[in-house]
Amino acid sequence: MNPDPTFFRRLTSNCRQGCGVLAAVCLFNAGSPAIADTLTLPDMLIGVTQGFLEFSVEDYLASSQTEGRYEIQVNPLDPRLRMPMCDKELTASLESPARPLGRVTVKVRCEGTSPWTVFVPAQVRLFRDIVTTTRPLRRMGIVEPEDVSLRERDISLINQGYLTSVDQAIGQKLTRPMVADQVITLVHLEQAEVISKGDQVVITARSGTLSVRMPGEALSNGGLRDQIRVKNLNSQRVIKAQVIAPGQVEVAM
Repeated sequence: MNPDPTFFRRLTSNCRQGCGVLAAVCLFNAGSPAIADTLTLPDMLIGVTQGFLEFSVEDYLASSQTEGRYEIQVNPLDPRLRMPMCDKELTASLESPARPLGRVTVKVRCEGTSPWTVFVPAQVRLFRDIVTTTRPLRRMGIVEPEDVSLRERDISLINQGYLTSVDQAIGQKLTRPMVADQVITLVHLEQAEVISKGDQVVITARSGTLSVRMPGEALSNGGLRDQIRVKNLNSQRVIKAQVIAPGQVEVAM
């Protein structure tokens, strides 16, 4: 993406219409024609910022393959602001942060014979369906299907890793208590242990379509898909096996 797209190349249809209305108002104001010809007014700067952010957000969603709807709110500027009319196309770039979400600042620049720079603050909200709680949940509890649902939330200020599927949360253990309608992020979850040290387990050894089962004893704790140490009670050998279900582990022959 060009870091300094010009105003005219990046305007959306809505911005073109808005700026067209603004131009008509300026031309209609016969009492002060010099203002329209010699100054860049706050509404023009807001239009540049709006168009630039719409392009930037669309590009971000496409490149990151992110689905959702967005809202852009450009903060009002001082109505007394008057900048010389630029004899080149205005450029806009994202001053901060790195992605066009949340609270952002857009740098609008004129690189003409009378250069100037204006910093325009804005807020970009991105709404997605993410995993939230349906009721209060206790710390160390295991998340059940009825505990979570997908609801639309603004994720522009969520940095801890939100979830987009309830399957990502179900069966996990909570690291802290949660209230109803709270967004669940990765920091709230850890792998739930389904086998504890000392548990009697069934060891399944597989080779193609052939499988052999034997009794075993877990020598360490483990969650689903974890590799744990297990003692084969028939041979007394200690092996590493993958947890596939409560009380069941599997090893390849």
